[in-house]
Amino acid sequence: MKRLSWILILLIPLFAGAKVEVYQFDDSAKEARYKQLIDELRCLVCQNQNLADSNAELAQDMRRITYEMVSRGESDEQVIAFMVQRYGEFVLYRPPFQTSTAMLWVGPFIILGVAVLVLLVIIRRRTGEKADPLTAEDHERARQLLDDQKT
Repeated sequence: MKRLSWILILLIPLFAGAKVEVYQFDDSAKEARYKQLIDELRCLVCQNQNLADSNAELAQDMRRITYEMVSRGESDEQVIAFMVQRYGEFVLYRPPFQTSTAMLWVGPFIILGVAVLVLLVIIRRRTGEKADPLTAEDHERARQLLDDQKT
């Protein structure tokens, strides 16, 4: 019994730091917009997580700002524009197609095209190479190896 109480006492600090954000919305449409926005915005600390999945302090602040803006009735475009103005386009999981982001959108297709071309060149070179014809000595050596194997 003493051990169990000590284990529980030692676990208290783990739960003391945990925060649960609960935001109340006056209608379900605003709540749905809020959830969609925090799914589409990237946490700048975690970088591979959206705001909904991140526990970083910056993500908590960004969720709070998003909540406040949605509660005031601002549009999704206004919220996204504010976040981009404040944090840069990296905050967007799907950045718009612009000259500055063109390589993000076109780059993978360029790499794929180059890889296909390299593969085609390698295949053509291999089919173009012909094996040296076997000499009479090679034939005789092969026949001897086969005969040795049979016996």
